Amino acid sequence: MALRFALFLATTLAAFPGLGREWQEPNSLRSLPQEALATLERIQRGGPFPYRKDGTVFQNREQHLPRQARGYYREYTVPTPGARDRGARRIVTGGNPPEVFYYTADHYRSFRRIEPRP
Repeated sequence: MALRFALFLATTLAAFPGLGREWQEPNSLRSLPQEALATLERIQRGGPFPYRKDGTVFQNREQHLPRQARGYYREYTVPTPGARDRGARRIVTGGNPPEVFYYTADHYRSFRRIEPRP
């Protein structure tokens, strides 16, 4: 059984080059900036959202997240204090309603899976 799981894991990691521990294991909300917590609350309430692009489809072109059908992922801005634009921080959700949540602080170069409060 353990060998089958190890083979499955190795095959999965090989099939998804962007797959890494940073999004496999959920992270504590304590490690998120305060603005991310406010964005999560807005997502869970269904809005309102301050940015026009909030809730739009995230394409996952680089495949840093698991492959899903188009439209599965949605992105939301996490404001960056002092930034003149939307900044680099985002929360990306998967599913409708959202069933999985990821945080990126570097404009989609890396992701951490997070578990919002119920």
